Amino acid sequence: QVQLVESGGGVVQAGGSLRLSCAASGRTFSYYAMGWFRQAPRKEREFVAGISRSGSSTYCVDSVKGRFTISRDNAKNTVYLQMNSLKPEDTAVYYCAARWAALTNTIPPAHEYDYWGQGTQVTVSS
Repeated sequence: QVQLVESGGGVVQAGGSLRLSCAASGRTFSYYAMGWFRQAPRKEREFVAGISRSGSSTYCVDSVKGRFTISRDNAKNTVYLQMNSLKPEDTAVYYCAARWAALTNTIPPAHEYDYWGQGTQVTVSS
């Protein structure tokens, strides 16, 4: 199992940047593909970005491509989401999630993630 704790959320003006971090417990972090999801009020949870175990494969949803970057540091058991050029529509609770992955370069589909953090609020003011 893995426990996940997000940090780095906050309030930022439109056009600003934030970096979210997700610290994972345990010695097997490198066996997990990682993802970032978000959920805005009255909206369904959205898969924002994913990264493979090795970090060699990444995915970002179209609405954040060119603005958000997912990365990981397996030595620090941490995954990051760098968010630039933030927009009011990026306002949401952001969740980190993990999925054990047999292959090093695959990114699991959204519905397969089965370990979750508690979430961190990101608010972008206009």
